Parts: sequence; C-alpha cells; structure tokens
Amino acid sequence: MKTVLYKENTRGHANHGWLETKHTFSFARYFNPNRMSFGLLRVVNDDKIAGGEGFGTHPHDNMEIVTIPLSGALAHKDSMGHEQVINPGEVQVMSAGTGITHSEYNAKFDQATELFQIWVFPRTQGLKPRYDQKEFDFDKIKNDLTLIVSPDGAEESLWVNQDVWFSLGNFDKNEEKTYQVKKQENGVFAMVVEGEFEIAGTKLSRRDAIGVYQTNSFDIKALSDNARILLIDVPMDSED
Repeated sequence: MKTVLYKENTRGHANHGWLETKHTFSFARYFNPNRMSFGLLRVVNDDKIAGGEGFGTHPHDNMEIVTIPLSGALAHKDSMGHEQVINPGEVQVMSAGTGITHSEYNAKFDQATELFQIWVFPRTQGLKPRYDQKEFDFDKIKNDLTLIVSPDGAEESLWVNQDVWFSLGNFDKNEEKTYQVKKQENGVFAMVVEGEFEIAGTKLSRRDAIGVYQTNSFDIKALSDNARILLIDVPMDSED
C-alpha cells in the first residue's frame, strides 16, 4: 500500500470576493508540479460562491465533471438546453465530450453556496455531451457509503464515461469500515468533508485528503460524530 497526503492547509487558495476557492490540484493561477492529479482525477475544487454571484458562460470539453453542492443552491444553464437548480443532497454529472458551454450561479441572494466540483479524464475523447442530476437520501444509509457515481449506474447511481466510483458516507464516532477497491490498479482519493477520520492508518481532519493506491482494500474509522467522507475510486494510469 502507498499513500499520498493532501492536507487542507496545503491546497491552492484564491479569494476573488465573489468566489473563495481551494484547489487540491493545480488549477487556474495555482500551479504545483507535484499536484497535477491523482491518477485520472484531475480537479477537486472546494468553492464558496457569494449570494447571486457565479461563473458566466464558459466552455469545457473531454472531461467528466461531477458537482456536489454542500449548502445553498446552484443554478445551472448549458448549451444542451438544460436549466436546473442543484441543491444539497443532489449530485450533478456532465460529460463535456466534444464540447459544451455552461454557466453556474448561486441561486440564492442571501447566503453563500458551497460545493465541490470534480473533474475526471474520460475513458474516450470526442464523446457526445450529456447531463444528468439526481437526489440521494444520505440519511437512509448511516455508517456506510452511498454510491453516487459509477461507470454503469449501479445501485441507482449516476454514471460517467470512466471506470470511477464516487461514494459519500455519514458516520458516527468509532464506526469502522473496510473499503474494497473497485477495480484492480485503481487508487482511492479520500477526502474528509466534515469531522475527523482515520484512513489507512492516517488521522485526517476536515477537508484533509489522502490518496491510497497499490492495495485492494484499506480501513476507515470515524473519530468524531457526524463525520462525513467522500471517496473517489479512480484509475491510476497517469504520470502519478
């Protein structure tokens, strides 16, 4: 087993007034040659958008994009004709494929909207763009993981064009789980959303993350109540 640690206070940071953002991997004006990706996981952005503000229309191509709102609400509009609001408890996926444009704004004017936006390289380039979103009942499964994104829509998850599995879990203090890596030679990027965990023998606090690879499984233990974790099980066939 090998691990790589991504402490919260080592992330790239930018404050544009309307947007405060932290980047686990190199993005925009933040560049760190040692933080380019974890396997085919290219972007993990932790965004806080001021009320009524947002990203104007901009392009994407050949990327699988997953957006997970944490608080507030995100208004989305794209060149495929979708005009939606994504709320906490929902997850959005977008395959940019041959190219799309979209905008993202805080749908609320009286509070900030917080979200994760995550990019994964696709299995194949030049695919037809697609969009989907879904609401998940994260309270239904306690002290376990809910599969939210997969390659095949298993367990009523959303699907993307890559052998990647996203899972979210809410845990009580001292609850433990052994995570089985989904595919041989995949690695797992694990981020603590809230609370504290011990992951693969390493203690992590809020927004700390760890990459675990060259193993078939590893242990997770919650060290606080109301602890929340995000796991991204992703192919490692990149320079990392």
